Amino acid sequence: QVQLVESGGGLVQAGGSLRLSCAASGRTFSTYTMGWFRQAQGKEREFVAAISWSGGITAYTESVKGRFTISRDKAKNTVYLQMNSLKPEDTAVYYCAAGDILVTTPAKYDYWGQGTQVTVSS
Repeated sequence: QVQLVESGGGLVQAGGSLRLSCAASGRTFSTYTMGWFRQAQGKEREFVAAISWSGGITAYTESVKGRFTISRDKAKNTVYLQMNSLKPEDTAVYYCAAGDILVTTPAKYDYWGQGTQVTVSS
């Protein structure tokens, strides 16, 4: 069992930066792939980024490549999403999730946090 708690969301102007954190509890955290997803109002939840259990493999959706960076600190049981050059279209609730394999499909992830709001003003 893994419990996830996101933090770090907020209001930022376009071009600004935020770092999201996802703190995990559970001794098996280090064995899970971790993903970040987002859901804008009225839209479906979409994949943003993911990182393998080792940290050696990462994946990003095209729209955030070069702007967002996912990382994990196993000693702190935490995964991060550094978001730079934010755009108004990045506005959404951001969720972290844990799963067995690195995929972009939300349904394949077993554990989810409660989400944190990111709002980017123009």
